[in-house]
Amino acid sequence: MAKAPVLTPRADDFPRWYQDLVGKAELADNGPVRGTMVVRPYGYGLWERTQQEVDARIKAAGAQNAYFPLFIPQSYLTKEAEHVEGFAPELAVVTHGGGKELEEPVVVRPTSETIVNDYFSKWVRSYRDLPLLINQWANVVRWELRPRVFLRTTEFLWQEGHTAHATYEDARDYAARIHQDVYADFLENVLAMDVVPGRKTVRERFAGAVNTLTLEGMMGDGKALQLATSHELGQNFAKAFGTRYLSKDGREEYVWQTSWGSTTRMVGALVMTHGDDDGLRVPPRLAPVQVVVVAVKGDDAVLDTVRGIGDRLRAAGIRVHVDDRTDTSFGRRVVDWELKGVPVRVEVGPRDVDNGTAVLVRRVRGSKEPTPVGALSEILPTVLEEDQALLLAQSRERRRDRTVEVTTVEEAAEAARTGWARIAWDTLGVEGEARLAEQGVTVRCLVAADGSVPASDDQPGTVAVVARAY
Repeated sequence: MAKAPVLTPRADDFPRWYQDLVGKAELADNGPVRGTMVVRPYGYGLWERTQQEVDARIKAAGAQNAYFPLFIPQSYLTKEAEHVEGFAPELAVVTHGGGKELEEPVVVRPTSETIVNDYFSKWVRSYRDLPLLINQWANVVRWELRPRVFLRTTEFLWQEGHTAHATYEDARDYAARIHQDVYADFLENVLAMDVVPGRKTVRERFAGAVNTLTLEGMMGDGKALQLATSHELGQNFAKAFGTRYLSKDGREEYVWQTSWGSTTRMVGALVMTHGDDDGLRVPPRLAPVQVVVVAVKGDDAVLDTVRGIGDRLRAAGIRVHVDDRTDTSFGRRVVDWELKGVPVRVEVGPRDVDNGTAVLVRRVRGSKEPTPVGALSEILPTVLEEDQALLLAQSRERRRDRTVEVTTVEEAAEAARTGWARIAWDTLGVEGEARLAEQGVTVRCLVAADGSVPASDDQPGTVAVVARAY
């Protein structure tokens, strides 16, 4: 009788495959309250590496980290009408504390534009205080009706940036800088994910923003996932909270603002973009463990060899783990490391010790070859970079192969059954967008004819990218 697969095959049931993989790769469990999640150490390790890479890019863009309270007075959210309307269905509101009814209900942070602006209005006095560039790493709560671990949860982890500028142009340019230099750079060069940068339509933009920039990725089943967004807020929040500054020529002016964020959804994107029927495939630049050195058997020579390899690879700057748990079967451990998607396994048994070799197993390519132990430190950095590039190439090829050019709403809806469609925005328009939405298909973003981000919704030659989405 054929052995049952460890994971539901993707082709049979993609959502079930995703749930299987998140559980069996020990990334996360469902929390006790519907829509919450417990992130396990290996899943949190992926998030920590994401934090490190994104945080470094945010700081290179000049922003500093701060922290704002989890609880926000309900009255704050009502100050910007479009903002409160957009978030009202998702709010978690606390009405009692310390055994008493609160004088004013407080909202559990769904996003921090309102409370940040309350403090920006106190901190900004002069043009010398600008630009004010703040980021925070935190958790937020948005009551989710259809939860899915990492992708849509009631509570999730994220970073949110908030900035104030003296001019519209400075704010616009900074939002674009975060979009490109932080998010796009991380997604392509670390997460090895092909993304389409674009502009959200009015229907899809962030509540309270005047423009939203997005990065959209195609998952393994052809659906889209919004990965990170950067918003131009104009002066909407500045006027609601009275955030003004004294200009160089002595006039009192409202600031121009941005906000931008990315979340633990990126871990879900990693699973759905690079995973296969054997488990995760983690890009080497992201991987908490880039190489695992596995002892096949527990004799002293094997254990000495794997520990020595681990020391040499660690000294070479490679993130390495030595698996010398020989009380667990070799086959079981191999399956576990395949599920976790560690880019390279170095396997050592008694025969390998005698030959001065190890078996080099590349998770991304699925290849296996004997390699001299003494050459590992030299060749592995190149191997890791090759496999990083291959994952990005595969992601890009999938998106190109499963994106079609169409000319009608009907063709766009049909194409979205299996992938993405591109249609001229002046052909689709707001009316066509609404018709697609009735069929569960959305305009993921607007792009210029040359693939860049259009300066406005009505820029000539603008193309709408449409798809079903998570």
